[in-house]
Amino acid sequence: MTRTTILWTRARMLLLASLIVLGACSNQANENRPLNGKVESASPAAKKGGGTQQSQTLEPYTLKFVYTGSPQKDEEEVEAAMNVYLVDKINAKIDLMPIDWGPWDDKINLMVASREKIDILFTAQWNKHAVNVSKGAFLEVDELLEQYGQGILQSLDPVFLAGAKIDGKNYAVPTNKELAAQGGIVYRSDIAEELGIDMSNVKTIEDLDAVYQIILARKPGMTPLYMKLGETFTAHYIGNFDALGDTSIPGIILKDGESTKVMPAYEMERYVDTLRITRQFYLKGYINKDAATNQTMNNDALKSGDVFSITSALKPGKDEELAIQTGLIGKLAQLPLNEKTIATSETAGSMLAISSTSQDPARAMMFINLLHTDSYLNNLLNYGIEGKHYLKVNENVIKPTEHTVDYNPGSNWMFGNQFLNYVWDSEDADKWDNFREFNQNAKLSPGLGFVFNGDAVRAEIAAVVNVDRQYQTALETGSVDIDKVLPEYAERLKAAGIEKIVAEKQSQFDQFLANK
Repeated sequence: MTRTTILWTRARMLLLASLIVLGACSNQANENRPLNGKVESASPAAKKGGGTQQSQTLEPYTLKFVYTGSPQKDEEEVEAAMNVYLVDKINAKIDLMPIDWGPWDDKINLMVASREKIDILFTAQWNKHAVNVSKGAFLEVDELLEQYGQGILQSLDPVFLAGAKIDGKNYAVPTNKELAAQGGIVYRSDIAEELGIDMSNVKTIEDLDAVYQIILARKPGMTPLYMKLGETFTAHYIGNFDALGDTSIPGIILKDGESTKVMPAYEMERYVDTLRITRQFYLKGYINKDAATNQTMNNDALKSGDVFSITSALKPGKDEELAIQTGLIGKLAQLPLNEKTIATSETAGSMLAISSTSQDPARAMMFINLLHTDSYLNNLLNYGIEGKHYLKVNENVIKPTEHTVDYNPGSNWMFGNQFLNYVWDSEDADKWDNFREFNQNAKLSPGLGFVFNGDAVRAEIAAVVNVDRQYQTALETGSVDIDKVLPEYAERLKAAGIEKIVAEKQSQFDQFLANK
């Protein structure tokens, strides 16, 4: 056994212990729970007939599936193909309801408030998951998993479900994907090479100053750094901020630090320093002037050809994935700007929840279970129709066609089990092995395993979220004067009750640490 393997084994044992799931680990000895997270897909013949008996016992039902992403030109065609398969499997049809990132928050808030009848929603710890749970938007899914999600339980590392719990219960099913986290930028490697820029010299955010100076001077009309809501240097995936639960609820520690003192962001030195660096970049013209209001997605900004770099959560092959989505194959590279970490936020960083307004929660769980176990359905949702939107090179590798652009949502990280996904021929054939290696030797957050329960301060959280909407994006994109606006922001947060929230979070966290 190598030293790397020993270190990772120890880290994983600590992770499991901190999440109090050592009892669940014994299930991994079961031959039906592969450690690589992959479930062998059935043969084509088995796929076509495997669900007929079950489907005959169920009434017809249409599942409404809401997730974030750009609507695709051939969405209806793919939806129809999914329906043919799903009717046979679980006597259900699917209504795909993608929502662009820009209006996502507002539309989801309206859906939740109006109690719109939907079935499955994308959710994440960084996307107000705990807030929506407190509003009663999502069903508890533990019993549904036992009854209709055995494929999930057999393939998903128990760390994910344990780390996604709120007050001991699961309200969504995590995606089976990478467990470690890292952040940085994705940039135009062809432009860097053309201008003779050595990106290997860039180790920190500050080091980007010299790079962006060259881009601004020698590439008129090209934006050195594109930013938008949530996609900044202060994003948790770059700042390594651990919100100890939902990132919309204030009170953070550093994932790559040792301190367990919970602090509001405006008191965190790293956060304030990053705001100042971002402000300087904005004033120098490196950042798009409409960063505080622009809702264009990062990959669309890259696709325009007028952007040199974007901030991004990183993983093996992230640059290659974006290159395929943007048509910039061979022209993108990624650059990490922080240390790899593992926190509870990674276990709950991408999930599918079942709405409390669903008329058939069991059928919703059956569908989610298929996304975790059925290679055909998973890849149909992610890549479209074989022979039109892609061609197979071999069983696991695919190549694009002229119609790939008509259906290429790039949302694999949201849906089920990524280890079932095909790999594009322009990607590393060992991509999924690289994912497993990426998980090794990551720094464990002091808050690993803890999720804050905000029930006691629900009113204060709602008030703080409203203040954040008014100030946060403008500050974090460098669009306003830090010295003038940050104190005003802090005072508004205090008036909204942030100190009460932080105190409650600290109290719960201290209790967690004492009992760990």
